[in-house]
This record gives sequence, C-alpha cells and structure tokens, in this order.
Amino acid sequence: MTFPLFSPGDDPGPSFAALLTRVGMDPPVPTHAVEGVTHGTTVVAVRYADGVLMAGDRRATSGNLIAHRAMEKVFPADRYSGVAIAGAAGPAMEMVKLFQLQLEHYEKVEGTHLSLEGKANQLAQMVRSHLPAAMQGMVVVPLFAGYDLRRGAGRLFQYDVTGGRYEETGFATTGSGSLHAGTVIKLGYREGLDRATVIDLAINALFQAADEDSATGGPDLVRGIYPTMATITIDGFTPLTEAEVAEHFRALVDRLSTPESTSTSGAAPTMGDDQS
Repeated sequence: MTFPLFSPGDDPGPSFAALLTRVGMDPPVPTHAVEGVTHGTTVVAVRYADGVLMAGDRRATSGNLIAHRAMEKVFPADRYSGVAIAGAAGPAMEMVKLFQLQLEHYEKVEGTHLSLEGKANQLAQMVRSHLPAAMQGMVVVPLFAGYDLRRGAGRLFQYDVTGGRYEETGFATTGSGSLHAGTVIKLGYREGLDRATVIDLAINALFQAADEDSATGGPDLVRGIYPTMATITIDGFTPLTEAEVAEHFRALVDRLSTPESTSTSGAAPTMGDDQS
C-alpha cells in the first residue's frame, strides 16, 4: 500500500482515526444484533500514594459458557498511561490497539506527548464512535488511568457507552462484577494508600466480585491463573509479576480460610486407612 499524501488544506492532522477514515479503512459497523459475543468482565483502577493501580480478572464469557480463562484486560496505552477493558472482547481489544496507535501517531505528528486529559478525551471519542456497534450488542466500556507528569499524581477516568468521560478521585470499576468490586474498594479505600495495601485491596475486590458474579473469574490455583495487575507511576506503566500477584492471593486465601476448611481431623478415611 502506498503511503497517503495530503495537501496542507486537506491534512487529517494528528488524529489516527481521521486518517483511517480518509483512506477508507473504517471498520464495518454491524447492521443487526450479534449473538454469542465473547465478553470480558471486571476491571478496577485505584489511586494510591505513588500513582494508580489497574487490575482485571482473566475470565471471558459467552452466554453461560466460559470462553477464555486467561484473557488479558489491562494494557499500556503509552509509557505513562493504561487502559482496562470490559465488554465485547473483540471490539475492546481493537479499540485498545487503535488507541495505542492514536497516541503514537499524535506524538510523531506533533512532536510532543498528548496531555493525560487529552488522552482521556481521545478515548472518549473512540467509545462514542463505537456507539452504533454497542447498539447491536457489542458494548465496550473501558477504564483509563495514568500518571500526570504536570500534576505529579495519578488520575483515573471511567466512561459510559455514549462516550461520556468522568474523572474519579479515588477509584473506578466497570464490568459485570463492578458493583461488588466497587463496594469492597469503597469500604477499604483511603487517601495515600501504599503499594502493598492497594494491591491487597484490589485483589480482595476481584476475589469478592468473583464470589458473587459468575462471569468474573477468581484466582485459579490449579492452573496458576491470577488477575492481571499493573502500576502507573512516575516510573511509567509497570506490570506486576505473576509471582507477586500469586503471593498476595495466597495471603488473602489464608486469611479467609476457616478452621474447618483447612482441618484434616474430620476428613473421611482414605483407601489406605485401617477401617476395622
């Protein structure tokens, strides 16, 4: 494909979406409801002392079936921001890739980074342009968060299906388990949480959401599947290692376990026990 050239008065500018439209590469919009769409479920974002923590469970569902057990839902948007997805999985991942390209395209055309609020506005426009597909059952409702270098603090934004953008001061949740996850975070949140505490809070929120919402996946200790988590600070977007997330989850499970669940005194005898 030949690289497109535009005259000065016909230049689409730093908008990658506008560039796609100009060269006739807009994605098709469905004209009827789509059945059997795979959906991602619960994601959260929480501010803490050093920035923002983003986390998402790993389950994707299709109706009453588990479509995927290890779906990624938290992605870097650029060095200092991230996006977490819930809703129709295919369009959501496409939106993330387009958003990443948009930020990179803007930087190359303008020679500077877009402000964090500008990034949030760009994502709002993408969600709004997705509304026709959302009306056909392919709803995408992301979370956006980042470290604002100008303010020296983490900020986070949530959206509605029409592209409405709302900045939250403490935390935000979206997805089928968002009500339960949000309640847990609301009860445990306070200003200036440290890194370890905010990880425990997000992990507890996703665990309790999975306990109440069948579409949200809890930790899979057998397969070694744990939620995806990342921090966004002055050092940039940094994913947590699986080993660290697993350690925090095991500590949570130990705290929540009852004596009866860990006791072996009342267990039924095994095949090797003397039952005479």
